[in-house]
Amino acid sequence: MTDWLDRGAPHVWRPYCQMKTAPTPLPVARTDGARIILEDGRELVDGIASWWTACHGYNHPHIAKAVSDQLARAPHVMFGGLAHAPAYDLARRLAALLPGDLDHVFFAESGSVSVEIAMKMAIQFWINRGVSGRSKFVSFLGGYHGDTLATMTICDPEEGMHSLFSGVMPSQHVVALPRDRDSEAALDALLAEKGYEIAALIVEPRIQGAGGMLIHDDEVLRRLRVLADRHEVLLIFDEIFTGFGRTGDLFACQGAGVTPDIITLSKALTGGTLPLSAAVASRRIFQAFWSDDAGAALMHGPTYMANPLACAAAGASLDLFEAGDWKADVARIELALRRGLEPCRGAAGVVDVRTLGAIGVVEFEAAVDSGGLCQQFAELGCWIRPMGKVVYLTPPFVTTDAELAQLTGVIRKVLGAADSQG
Repeated sequence: MTDWLDRGAPHVWRPYCQMKTAPTPLPVARTDGARIILEDGRELVDGIASWWTACHGYNHPHIAKAVSDQLARAPHVMFGGLAHAPAYDLARRLAALLPGDLDHVFFAESGSVSVEIAMKMAIQFWINRGVSGRSKFVSFLGGYHGDTLATMTICDPEEGMHSLFSGVMPSQHVVALPRDRDSEAALDALLAEKGYEIAALIVEPRIQGAGGMLIHDDEVLRRLRVLADRHEVLLIFDEIFTGFGRTGDLFACQGAGVTPDIITLSKALTGGTLPLSAAVASRRIFQAFWSDDAGAALMHGPTYMANPLACAAAGASLDLFEAGDWKADVARIELALRRGLEPCRGAAGVVDVRTLGAIGVVEFEAAVDSGGLCQQFAELGCWIRPMGKVVYLTPPFVTTDAELAQLTGVIRKVLGAADSQG
């Protein structure tokens, strides 16, 4: 049943692992709802929704039909000089759902690339307005924005994943989030001193994902908007993780009441079916590129940008969000995660337990044995992949109460937490 795994293993370079020592990956046969079914018939409850993408669960029939129907019409056409309904309809719908005047959608394939596009937009915005020298960015400790070269420069430099590449690309200003008066004053002073070279601030709103699942309150975002306006720099929200319901609002910026100048989207955009991302700009940003001068255009165009299949999937996913059932599910999941993970607070090495929307986090004082824990969770019927110092859950919104109990119960069991859940 798994001959394909043995034959292909010498040729596949896997992500985020030391190939020489990493255990053999679990062979997947199919998926269904919130479950991953392995080739040997075992079923794993997916606690992380395939890196936060499968928000509606796997194999959702409405999304599958939209993709199938589009496949029969046109799987792909280039977006340079051509147009198609799935992309144009999706752009219109995203603009209507996003706050403020975030009306101009530039499509790409991956989240990292959408962040690079947002960075490129921000730099060229100033160039097109006749302002020179604004090519730096301010990002924040604990942040993560991707693995491509430019995005690596705005990730937390101490987080470790990209430390080998220090000095390869221009350095950026990576500072503390303005959580209190002192850190706000420090950022204010930095912008006053270095604003002439800064194109934009960039932040993951409400929770910094891959950098450690670090939660901050909405007041932080309001402070960033005030400081960006005061010093005339742009504000970019990276909602690749937080967008599409994960924190309890469709977009985190909506709940905070803060509209950025550019927002990046990906991950759950297609409901976990096909790669698609977008950098969505405000009218002010777009107007800086609207010109009779061809040199003022944004010269960027990923080959598979606005792929019709992916856009059809995203449109179907938006249908499900607009139906509204996800809101009650996220609230239900938040309560289950809070109750189910709270006993872990007393486990050895645990320093914090926290929840936000459909996100539950157990943080340790030191990095955990991610591979070892992952294997133990899988042996108990759950797919949970820790990272850094955290064991976390970001389950599909369709995960049942019984499946949520299984996920949290397995974590308590493996971590040796007192089980008060009955």
